[in-house]
Parts: sequence; C-alpha cells; structure tokens
Amino acid sequence: MALAETESEEGARSSARAAEGQQQREAEPPEGGWGWLVMLAAMWCNGSVFGIQNACGVLFISLLEEFGDPDDPRLLFKTAWVSSLSMGMIFFCSPIVSVFTDIFGCQKTAVIGAAVAIVGLFSSSFVSCIEQLYFSYGIVFACGCSFAYQPSLVILGHYFKKRLGLVNGIVTAGSSLFTVSLPFLLKTLIKNLGLTNTLRVLCIFIFILFLAGFTYKPLIPSRSHIVFHSNSKFQFPALNQIFNFSIFRIKSYCIWAFGIPAALFGYFVPYVHLLNHVKERIGPGVDEEVLLLCLGITSGIGRLAFGRLADYVPGVKKVYLQVISFFFIGLMSMMIPLCNTFGALIAVCLFMGLFDGCFICIMAPVAFELVGAKDVSQAIGFLLGFMSIPMIVGPPIAGILHDILKSYDVAFYLAGVPPMIGGLVLCFIPWVHQQKQDSKNRATSPETEEKMLGHSSGADDLSKKHAKSVV
Repeated sequence: MALAETESEEGARSSARAAEGQQQREAEPPEGGWGWLVMLAAMWCNGSVFGIQNACGVLFISLLEEFGDPDDPRLLFKTAWVSSLSMGMIFFCSPIVSVFTDIFGCQKTAVIGAAVAIVGLFSSSFVSCIEQLYFSYGIVFACGCSFAYQPSLVILGHYFKKRLGLVNGIVTAGSSLFTVSLPFLLKTLIKNLGLTNTLRVLCIFIFILFLAGFTYKPLIPSRSHIVFHSNSKFQFPALNQIFNFSIFRIKSYCIWAFGIPAALFGYFVPYVHLLNHVKERIGPGVDEEVLLLCLGITSGIGRLAFGRLADYVPGVKKVYLQVISFFFIGLMSMMIPLCNTFGALIAVCLFMGLFDGCFICIMAPVAFELVGAKDVSQAIGFLLGFMSIPMIVGPPIAGILHDILKSYDVAFYLAGVPPMIGGLVLCFIPWVHQQKQDSKNRATSPETEEKMLGHSSGADDLSKKHAKSVV
C-alpha cells in the first residue's frame, strides 16, 4: 500500500516537472518567425507616434501663424502647451495602459488606442483656436497614441530575448526614420494644403497603425486580475491587485524610475523650440528643418548601434549606456546658445541625435533586466507615467523664459542640467542590483544548505531517540 502511494506521488511529481518544463519551452521566445512581422508593426508604431511628436517644431511655427496673436505677451507659452501636453500625455497614461495591457493583452489595447488616436487627430482639423487643441490633440490624440505605443514595447519580449537589444534598436529607429522625413513632408503639405488638411493626411499614418496592432499576437499569458462570470458581468479586484506595486520593492528599479524622469526636464525643449530659436538667431534664410533631419538620422544610427551593443553588455550594466547618453544630451543642449552659425548647430544636432537614440533603445532591455518579463509591462508603464511630468512642463517653462528674456539662451542652458543630474543618479543602479544578487547568493549558498540539512538531521536523531525511549 505504502509502495503504491509512493509510486503515485512520484508519478505526480514527474507530471508536474514535465508540465513545468513544457511551460518553460512555450514561454521561450522563438527569436523570429512571426516576430519579424511584429517588429515591423512596432517599428511603424514608433515612427508614426514619435515622428509626429518630434516634428512638432514645424507644427509649432504653423500654429503660431494660424492661431497666434502677435500682441499676446504669452504667445509662445500658450502655443508650446499643445506639443508638450501631447508628448506628456503619451507618458502620463502609461500606468493605466500597462494595466489594460496586462488584462486585455497587447493586441486589443493597441488597436483600440489607434482608433482613439484617429478620432483625436481628425477632430483637431476642425478646431478654431489653440485652447481647443489642448483637448483634441493634446489629450485625445495623445492618449490614443499612448495605448497604441506601449504594447509595441511589451510584445517584443514575447518573440525575442537574445536579440532583444537589436530588435529594440530597429523598432525605435522607426521614429528616427519618420523624424527625418516628416518635417519636409509637413512643410510641403502645410504650404499646399494648409494646417487643417495636413492633420487629416496624418490620419492615414495612424490608420496604418490601427491595422498594425492586429499583428500583436501574445505568446506569454496576460497577468489578468479581473474575474469574468458566465452572465457576462465582471468584478474588479482591489486597487493593489490591478496595479503591480510589488515592483517598487526592487530598489534598483526605484532608482531607475526616479533618475530617468529627473533627467528629462529639459529633454523635449530642443524639439519644440529649436526651429524658432534658429529663425531668431540666424534668420529666415536657412532651411531649419535640416536640424531635425540631422537629429533623426543620427538618432536612428544610435538606436541600431547601441541597441546591438546592449546585447553584449551584461545584465543591468546596460544602464551605463543611458548614463553616457544623458551626459552628452545635456552637454549638447548647453552648446546650442553658443552656436552662432548654422553649421555649428548641425554638428550639435548630430551628436544629440546619436545619444538620444542610445537612451531610447536601452529602455526596454533595462526594464527586462530589473524586473523580469512577467512584470515588465507595468514597470515600463509606471516609468513612462513618471516621465510625463518633466515632458509636459519643460517646453512651456522654456517659452516663459523666452517671453521674459526675449531669448532662448537661458532656457537651453538650464535644459542641459537635469540630464547630467539624472545620469549621476543612474550610476547607483548596478551597485544596488549587485548587492541584492549577492544577498540572494549568500542566502542559497552551499554552507547555508549544509547548515539547514545538518539542523534537519539533528532534529531527526532527536525524534528517533525520543521514540526509542518511549518504547
């Protein structure tokens, strides 16, 4: 009887081990296949979303001409809110987007987000004042883009692991490709069709994004905490079950989630105000869109090069690449006011774009290293949410400084300080992460196991002696 029970228990254990091994094999990324199509779809997502956002300098000038009042002393401040609010809301919605991604999956979240973005962008073409754009473009369009964008980062981890750095570099290079081409396209469209019809043309890009979302077939089960019943009703759990706050117990992630936003207070300022600065400093005789072209080209090169390099940098030491990128981004921002020739500005933009690409393409690989594949969706979501605050307030503050001082010099000098401070904060992450790994290793060291086994055998001996004495 005892022998039969032992055999049944052993069979159950074998079945459990086999099932566990099967799950691990199924969860192992295929490193290609359908994943290549997913990569292209995610590349279009990054391109259409951030290509439009990074070309905001062209839209900024057009908005000034279309809705601006030259006698308004707060003209630049009010107009800058359109672009900064749009970029900020993409990140601000990210914690909520991560929950939807965990519950409903990458595919549904991305498709619905793209549909909302189309509504927001199309309705923006009918507005009659700047304030209406705050809602249609800055909130509705941006929120839709946020729901479409974040799943494109998460889904890549379903299909790639060894090549994740390279694939992230290729995907994020999509925004560089669009940043290179869109300013010239937008300038031509605005000149020939006007601002309203140009916004309607951009809806075509977002419609393709809507179709691309259908390729996001998940391979890793979603982390759902909503219980669905047979009568089609559902019950939401507690807030701490929806939001995965457990990731904040990881000290290295907390430092990362603080250091990145701290570095971004001046990050978006050049994208919004650089073209207007060129018109004031150098004059209208230059083709200022070339600067965005330089930013886009070298950013794409940086994303591919540093994305591939990240595959060879072990563990969380990848974060050192972000430290280097922030230092150079800050330095280049400070050098913009010192450039009195167009050629010098081109050189600055080439270097800034290169290290901007480095910062962007390392985001997802670092997140996977810090929290693991299961929790990466909300880890990225919370980080992007924290990033929204500096992304929103930076450009309007630069606009206020210009309205007061009649120059962008102080704004660009100040924009270079936060990236350097944030980079210094990130330097602590590998050390903190290593301390945690060392404590885990000490807890599971052979000596500890021997002590535990010795204690267990001693307890067995005492129990045997007690049994003999009773007999």
